[in-house]
Amino acid sequence: MPDSIDWQLIWDYGSEAILALLVAFIGMLGSSWVMRLVRNVCVRAKIDETLTRFFSKMARWAVLGITVLFVLDTFGIDVSSFAVVLGAMGLAIGMALQGTLGHFASGIMLLIFRPFKVGDTINVAGVSGVVFEIDLFSTAIDTFDNRRLIVPNSNVFGKTIENLSHHNTRRAQIDVGTTYSAQVDATRAVLEKVVAANEFRLTDKSGDVILVALGDSAVNWTLRVWCERSNFGSCKQALLRDTKDALDSAGIDMPFPQLQINRSE
Repeated sequence: MPDSIDWQLIWDYGSEAILALLVAFIGMLGSSWVMRLVRNVCVRAKIDETLTRFFSKMARWAVLGITVLFVLDTFGIDVSSFAVVLGAMGLAIGMALQGTLGHFASGIMLLIFRPFKVGDTINVAGVSGVVFEIDLFSTAIDTFDNRRLIVPNSNVFGKTIENLSHHNTRRAQIDVGTTYSAQVDATRAVLEKVVAANEFRLTDKSGDVILVALGDSAVNWTLRVWCERSNFGSCKQALLRDTKDALDSAGIDMPFPQLQINRSE
């Protein structure tokens, strides 16, 4: 004769299974809801899309991980041992990926503080070019001779960043030396005409002609002109060309260093 059915045992395990399924279902729904919530918050805060996706996915996996622990605890499984194992694994992974985690942390800081954005022209870590992409681990920069450079983010965030595209205007500056035989006032008048006639000069900002120093072989001058950022290269080229032509036309020489060797008899 078969043993009688232990309904109490069935009820105990059945209730645990139903509760575990309910917790799993709520956890899956909650993870999707939390992911959308985090994404909406990041979008409203105007956080970078790459960082928004990362934060939303991390929030979803965190809720799913907590759900798994609740399910295991429902069946009477001690989850404290899992926490110890996960902690040890996290420590080992952190030690192995120390450099990579540094790049990752720097990438998050770059995306949050935004010292530059895609399309900006920057100088950083000995590299100059236009920012093509900002990732969590590296920044892609296109150089002016059309080379793609991938720079680790820790090398970017840990260095001085020069953003040449931050302001809409820039100041073009050149240095020039004139001969000592030329009068200072006459030379200044010629150079001031060059600055005033520059076709790229901003009319609301005056140019500067500065007498810098009396050098070893020349009187040193500095010319400064403000222009639109997009015209910076053309402005500086025009300034160099017009200065040379104007000094030649005025008969003012631009000496260059000379070395004189006296041979003893």
